[in-house]
Amino acid sequence: MYTPKPIETKEITLSEGILALAEILAENTHEVWALGRIKEGWTYGVNRDDAKKHHPCLVSYAELSESEKEYDRSTAIETLKLITKLGYDIVQKKK
Repeated sequence: MYTPKPIETKEITLSEGILALAEILAENTHEVWALGRIKEGWTYGVNRDDAKKHHPCLVSYAELSESEKEYDRSTAIETLKLITKLGYDIVQKKK
């Protein structure tokens, strides 16, 4: 039986700037997912229907419920925490 063993990151605290980046990453993750679904022939539907390829989350990120946004945010935040834990610095280039 498979037992997930993600690298522990609860001791990592992200700055406000990196948390803002996490939100951008979360939105982009949704956009990439939605584009993939649409390319596979999925369309918006009030209820998910795999046979008809309808999905209620085929809306803009802003229109998602907070619980749906949290799924993408969690992935983004955990990825950024792991990058930090592994010793990498995330630095915004000066414009």
